[in-house]
Amino acid sequence: MNLKGKRVAIIGLARSGVSLAKMISGVGGRVCISEKAAFDPAKHSFAGWFEQQNFETEFGGHTVAFIEKSDLVVVSPGVNIKAEPVLWAKAKKVPVIGEIELAWRFCPCPVIAVTGSNGKTTTVTLIQRILEAAGHKAVVCGNIGFPFSDHVLGLTKDHWVVLEVSSFQLESIVEFRPKIGVILNFSQNHLDRHTDLEEYFNAKKRIFENQTRDDFAVLNDQTPRLHVLAGELMSQARFFNTPQMKRQYPSLNPNHLAAITVAGILGIGPEICRKVFDNFRGVEHRLEWVRQIEGVDFINDSKSTTTEAGRWALENVQRPIVMICGGRDKHIDFAVLRELVKQKVKKMVVIGESREKIKNTFADVVIVEAADDLKSAVCLAQGLSQRGDVVLFSPMCTSFDMFANFEERGRVFKTIVNEL
Repeated sequence: MNLKGKRVAIIGLARSGVSLAKMISGVGGRVCISEKAAFDPAKHSFAGWFEQQNFETEFGGHTVAFIEKSDLVVVSPGVNIKAEPVLWAKAKKVPVIGEIELAWRFCPCPVIAVTGSNGKTTTVTLIQRILEAAGHKAVVCGNIGFPFSDHVLGLTKDHWVVLEVSSFQLESIVEFRPKIGVILNFSQNHLDRHTDLEEYFNAKKRIFENQTRDDFAVLNDQTPRLHVLAGELMSQARFFNTPQMKRQYPSLNPNHLAAITVAGILGIGPEICRKVFDNFRGVEHRLEWVRQIEGVDFINDSKSTTTEAGRWALENVQRPIVMICGGRDKHIDFAVLRELVKQKVKKMVVIGESREKIKNTFADVVIVEAADDLKSAVCLAQGLSQRGDVVLFSPMCTSFDMFANFEERGRVFKTIVNEL
């Protein structure tokens, strides 16, 4: 793809937008940025670099003229593909693609792409470490927090890219074709953006739509609709989490089994996978032990943005739980956890925009207290706990009502806990 001298409009600044700007300027494109929010240097770590660039920009809203005169429009993952600027571009027949699609077109090496409602970050991290343990060069990026476009110009044909992709990113692909595509699982999520579960699933399955018979689709055996999907694919389907695999590896969870399946496709044996698993201590913000205070353990699970992520956390904590949860609601049904909460949670502290909804869901099965902010919630949870308990911060919601992202939310939680 030749962008030299082309006017490329990036819709949405944020982390991916900055990475796109660097990449596009690096290949000779003319960077133009359209951002609905006003530019506040105090809120952006990249402000110093950004203000030194000669980019054409508009802040505080999008305009038709700015979008229409572009040769290409690239949307950041947080921008809805039904947003007005996207519709303006399409009406003028200006091509519209996403950050993942653009970076892929400049990528010289094969891609392993992983999506699913939960477990993506852990799985891509495991796959990358397995590749490296087997002697390959591997880069992990995408929705994990390191944009694909940040890395792509430094890659060679000898690398592997292990890419975490969300449904939002898959909505805006055109030619994107991973050598190996993985769907880990499927459950209710992002219903604040997708019309319904069917639209959400249709976005997820786009990970396979450009694959050929030379490519591979790795699918969870325990998700029935993925068996139906397998019959529709051009690529070679490989199932993980099968009864046979679970008997063979009884101590491993589905994320590990998906990584083993990918490794097998690449000719990497299970003994290498085992060594990686034995040394793996998890990823930040996912069931991350922070500190023990007077016999109470504090666990940061800020990456939990769904009920299934909450389920995972609850099932993997074996002591009495004081749970802190809440944030921006994605219109998901928390009631699916009522029985598990009744069994595992002794007290609950709710925060954020969704706190009343969560309180109404669980008030008859557990003691529920509300807090105004995260610091108040942590202090309240500490007061409600006793020796032998676990204070589990597993929000089951996005962070955007109070924080920029789940990473900031997790860091703030850890700071609060370490100051107790």
